[in-house]
Amino acid sequence: MTAAAGHADILPGFRWQDIDADGIRIRTAIGGEGAPLLLLHGHPQTHLTWHKVAPRLAKRFTVVATDLRGYGDSAKPEGGPDHINYSKRAMAADQVIVMRALGYERFAVIGHDRGGRVAHRMALDYPDAVEKLVVIDIAPTATMYARTDMDFARRYFWWFFLIQPYPLPETMIGHDPEFFLQKHIDGQIKIAGSVDPRVMAEYRRCYADPATRHAICEDYRAAATIDLVHDAADADRRIVAPLLALWGGRGTVGALYDVPATWREKANTVDGHPIDCGHSPQEEAPDALMSRLDPFL
Repeated sequence: MTAAAGHADILPGFRWQDIDADGIRIRTAIGGEGAPLLLLHGHPQTHLTWHKVAPRLAKRFTVVATDLRGYGDSAKPEGGPDHINYSKRAMAADQVIVMRALGYERFAVIGHDRGGRVAHRMALDYPDAVEKLVVIDIAPTATMYARTDMDFARRYFWWFFLIQPYPLPETMIGHDPEFFLQKHIDGQIKIAGSVDPRVMAEYRRCYADPATRHAICEDYRAAATIDLVHDAADADRRIVAPLLALWGGRGTVGALYDVPATWREKANTVDGHPIDCGHSPQEEAPDALMSRLDPFL
């Protein structure tokens, strides 16, 4: 718990513990009281991406913010055949086990970026567990791949770089991981100075681990392979939980897609709104994000 000991100033009022999710250690931060609310981060962040909104949410909810498997200080298993250990199905199962270990059978979920993709799969696989769902700055994975064009490939090149067979992306990023990480974040953040230097230092610490970088590649490889198989098998199923789609008005997703329309193809009840920022509203525009989260939750 050494790393978490230094996070109390970033997430005041939270406590940290490692929870065993069927053999996968999941680093978990817990704070507040009230109805349970699970926060799932994206790439290349950790659970600390929520530090500007989690304490505010904790005034109304019991907030659970985790590191996804492969990220932060959670376990980093091998990818397995067909990258199955980084399927969104496996990653969603981790989070449901964590919530059950804390005593919560039903809860709301907010997922940003990769965390939103995990939450999408969770809502399909565990409809009785997901009470409400918020996805931030994503359209459905299968939709984005199916509608790939030059503009998307240029803006989201890592979707096609990170999925290349091991060890190509791992080796190339490994020559200067801090450069790749910084360029990635700089390209997505549209409001300068939004990323707290303490949090950025944590992102750097985690990205410096070769096991993290390999796990990230496996996450993306799974999204381009086994996740698409799972999505195709569930093409006729719909998310039953009320869904709120939020996206950065200055970012790629809103520029390339009618975001609410993409989710109405997947869910029964959808509301959607842009936020005046880039890819990470929780870091760039926390007040605007809260103004949308409060009434929905």
